[in-house]
Amino acid sequence: MRNQLGVLLAVLLLALAWRVPAATAAAEVHRFNIVLSAVPTQLRATDFNSVIDYTNQTFLEPSGLEPLERIKFSWLLDAELRYFVRQNLAVSGGVGRIKKVVSQEYLPSIGQSIVVSSHVTSVPLHAGAAYYFRPYNQGDFQARAYVGAGFMSVVYNRASLGVEFAGVSGQVSSGTTGTNDAPGYYGELGAHLFFASRYSVLLSGLYRSNQVRNLVEESSGVLMRDPQGRPLTLDVGGLGFRMAVAIGL
Repeated sequence: MRNQLGVLLAVLLLALAWRVPAATAAAEVHRFNIVLSAVPTQLRATDFNSVIDYTNQTFLEPSGLEPLERIKFSWLLDAELRYFVRQNLAVSGGVGRIKKVVSQEYLPSIGQSIVVSSHVTSVPLHAGAAYYFRPYNQGDFQARAYVGAGFMSVVYNRASLGVEFAGVSGQVSSGTTGTNDAPGYYGELGAHLFFASRYSVLLSGLYRSNQVRNLVEESSGVLMRDPQGRPLTLDVGGLGFRMAVAIGL
């Protein structure tokens, strides 16, 4: 009987030791976080799309060839450092990358290929702050709505349109690339979800204003113009949905 009581006491103590951490578990909010984001985002690219439209209407469609698609959408991949200065205020800074390629291949005959393509790349840098509202707590889960905004700088911008010939005699591949840098800003509204873990999740709507004005030809430095003769602008801004994982340190 004494042995049975000892075994029962040991089991109860083990059960209590196992339940105490579970009962006292709480959502972890780390002051310093590394945030990795994937953002499906709109690319307005209005002026640059007018160049694609001009190419379609002037060269491709009159020859009975399928037109090149406009640039409307891309993914922004971003990494940032986020630090909670106070419980309801965080500052952040990071760098991202946007890359979009649209192309159309034509096969005039066996062994011949013509590829018309357009490429857009951009590297957005950002620094800003986010205000966090009162948290919602449920067990070891915490959710906090937040609103954020900040400044941006888009660098290493490239917008190119070109044609490549393979196996077509007398034809030489050619193209042009415009580049420039520009300032901008962003605004964000979303929710930060915390768990009993160093990992948390951010979901938000993200608006970016990133207009790169006065593109110049990369090799010559000559100001580029749209089909109406105006200085060419590359707009890599737009609305997006941010999906991010934050790693607390």
